[in-house]
Amino acid sequence: MEALLDAWDINARLNLYLLEAIPDDQLAIKLEKGKTVLGNLTHIHSVRLMWIKASAPELMEGLTKLDDSATREDLIRELALSTAAIRTLIERAGTPEGRVKNFKPHAAGFVGYMISHETFHRTCIEIALRQAGQALPDKVAYGLWEWGTR
Repeated sequence: MEALLDAWDINARLNLYLLEAIPDDQLAIKLEKGKTVLGNLTHIHSVRLMWIKASAPELMEGLTKLDDSATREDLIRELALSTAAIRTLIERAGTPEGRVKNFKPHAAGFVGYMISHETFHRTCIEIALRQAGQALPDKVAYGLWEWGTR
């Protein structure tokens, strides 16, 4: 179970690693038909909230839904809170084969689903920045794949 929790924690740190690398003036960049950089990050948080509400609504206390008016500080704070709440959902499953309420098949699948979703949105952010001529520095782009050091 510790390895599964560690994978979740690494994924969450990667979101913050990416956010830290993006200047404020680039948070409004968006794909032609897609969310802004900020919108992708607030969406990650919103999907976490959706699962928390469906699986353990008591964990919603203190969590706030964000929109495009969110500040960097709002996002950092709320991502930390939703990271911890999702971690609790995973811990409550007890084992990788255990269950997260309202998710099939098992906790390992839930973690895979959550990480896949969040990675998709990190990719959307990177593509939007590239298309706007504001590509991430190579150190950051490659750093998103360095799970052993994050």
